[in-house]
Amino acid sequence: MRLIQVAQQAKDLQRASAFYAQLLGVQPTAVYDPPGLLFFDLDGVRLLLERGAPSSVLYLEVTDVRSTIESLQDRAVEVIAPPQVIYHHTDDKLGPGGTDEWMAFIKDSEGNTVGLVSRLPPAVVP
Repeated sequence: MRLIQVAQQAKDLQRASAFYAQLLGVQPTAVYDPPGLLFFDLDGVRLLLERGAPSSVLYLEVTDVRSTIESLQDRAVEVIAPPQVIYHHTDDKLGPGGTDEWMAFIKDSEGNTVGLVSRLPPAVVP
């Protein structure tokens, strides 16, 4: 079994399309309006932005959450929680062993919370 689709609430499909296209760096794969459905392909998993869907928290992997947050702040995206290390992976159970898991949280164009995640080598402390 594998995950095929995740749905997220989007009150305004055009606004959500613009926000997610810029955040994800890809254009939508399909729009059906009516009934109010907007799809993005995330490496084989469909992200459905839908007027009738409940709000959920999406966690998206980015190369470096620290630089991504800086870029989003330049675009006036609301940052709920700044980047911080939340976990050190000592093994490969939840991520590559020997990496630090960084997370930050933002609000999307529709008021939903989105988590941004990076797995990076541990920071060198002087």
